[in-house]
Parts: sequence; C-alpha cells; structure tokens
Amino acid sequence: MSEVPSGAMRFNSDSQKLEYWDGAQWLEVSTKETLTGGPRGLIFAGYAQPAAVAVNIIDYITISTTGNAVDFGDVLQTILRANTALGSSTRGVCAGGGSPQIVNVIQYVTISSTGNAIDFGDLSSTARGLSSFSNSTRGVINIGYNGSTSSWVNTLEFITIASTGNSIDFGDTTQVREQVAQGSCASSTRGLLIGGYNDVTAYNIIDYVTIMSTGNAADFGDLTGVRRLLGAASNSVRCVVAGGYAGSPASASNIIEYITISTLGNSTDFGDRTFASTENCGLSSPTRGVFCGSSTPISNVLDYVSIMNLGNAVDFGDLTQARGDNGACSNAHGGL
Repeated sequence: MSEVPSGAMRFNSDSQKLEYWDGAQWLEVSTKETLTGGPRGLIFAGYAQPAAVAVNIIDYITISTTGNAVDFGDVLQTILRANTALGSSTRGVCAGGGSPQIVNVIQYVTISSTGNAIDFGDLSSTARGLSSFSNSTRGVINIGYNGSTSSWVNTLEFITIASTGNSIDFGDTTQVREQVAQGSCASSTRGLLIGGYNDVTAYNIIDYVTIMSTGNAADFGDLTGVRRLLGAASNSVRCVVAGGYAGSPASASNIIEYITISTLGNSTDFGDRTFASTENCGLSSPTRGVFCGSSTPISNVLDYVSIMNLGNAVDFGDLTQARGDNGACSNAHGGL
C-alpha cells in the first residue's frame, strides 16, 4: 500500500463507511452526529455596526439544520472583540479580546444549556487577535497581540477544558503574528495555525503542533496566498478556511481552501463563500463547516459547506446581530 498518498480517501463498500489513509492504514471517518439536541455551535461576542462597538452577545445554532442563530447568553465583558473560542463536547471556552480595553479573561459556558459565561481563569497577559483549537481534553491558545506590552508575540498557552484555572505555557509559533484563522482546526492529535499578520507583514504560513505534548510549532505548509482574519472549521480529516483579508494590498476575500490535517503540505482550492468577508469565524460538525458573519462588510450571514465535498458555500441563516471579529466553537468539531 506504499503507493497510496497520506490523506487519500475511499468509500469502503463492505463496511459502507468513508475511510482515509494515514500513511500506514485505512481509518474510518467519523460522521456521527448523535449528541443530545444535535451538534451545536456557539458564536461569542464581536464587533457590530451601526454603533461601531463590541458586543457581549453569545449566539447558538444547531449545525445539522439550517436557520437563524438564537440568543444563548452573554460574555462577562461588554467590550469583547478579537477574542477566541474553543470547545469540548460539553464546554465552550472564550479567551481574551477587547477594544479599547484588552482583557486576559478566560470564561466558559455549558454548550448544551443556555446562560451567561462563567469565569474560568486568566491568560498570562491581556491579549487580542487570538486563535485557538482543541481536542476533547486540552485547548491550545495563540496569544497573538500582547496587550500588556503592546507587542506581537509568538506565545502558545494551554488549558485543561474540564477544569478551571489559568493557562500554562505550551511553546511558540514559527512566526510572531495575530489574526490567525479563527475557529477550531484540529484532529484529536494535531492542531493547525493558519495565516496571520503582525505590524508590517501578512503571512501564508500554516503551523502545526501535537496537542497533548508541549513544544514549539513546526512548519506544515502554505496557503495559496497571504491571508488574515479568516474563519476555520474542520472534521477529523480536513480543515476548511474561508474569507479574510487576502493579497497585498489586502481586500476582502470569498476564497475557501482546504488542508488534510494528517499530512504536511499546502492548501488547495475548495470553493467560495457566498460573499467576500473579513474577520469571520468558523465552527463545525463531522460533516459541516459553518462560517459566521463579517466585519468588512458588516454582515449577519451564516453560510456552510459539506467538509468532505468541494464546492461553494450555501446560505445557512443569520446571526442575531450583524458582526464580525468574534470567536466560535462547537461540541462536534474534528478534535473530539
């Protein structure tokens, strides 16, 4: 079987299951969505118009259906934007963010219920422009911009999702940057950090880490071009990234690309969002990736793709308020 490339897909006619080749064996792709109430996605806070302010809203959607988002509760601050979110099968965790005041707060909710966020602990510094991913146990957070020192950093930290407490040092990214793809992009073993920006440069970099270890990120490959403030969503096999600022000079993009998480290599064209967007985020189930809102232009649009099928996004519904620059998570993403 050595001629089969890692990440190749097949349909097993005997088991009636979709499988992928990890370089040594064929593994079944999980597409089960048996969670009570269905797979749920949460969208935390963000930057809204026409008031041009950050908001404290948490919305939720049922990923396996279509329709408008519903109010879930509120985050602890009214100034929260440029935050990040990650999830386990039970908890959604939101970290950092803020404008003009930047915070170091980590907070959480129980995904299957509704209600306001509860304090979890603190990041090592105030931070905005963060990104994150998780498996069922651990969440990894890229600090991005350190509000305490007013500097861009390459710091990675981690939390144990089922507990509460402050984040702990994990390692460093390959390049100092913020505004990395927002939304969980991980398998149960590996997490990806995609694109980004610092004060002078936008990047096409893709980094990866092994979630249950600690240490510095390593090079994975490249996007098709420099991009920042894009959304990400994944199942256990494939990550899709959408929208964001692309090119130089930067402009809003509708591009969707995909990456096979178990391999190393560059991204490949997937299709297009229903509109060009920036500062959007993503969330996912084993079968669907949903992209949420936009800041430029300001939008309440939710659209989705079938992760294992190439093609353009389709309308899903609307957020409760038009906004972008927010974090999102689900209880059914690829890391679980």
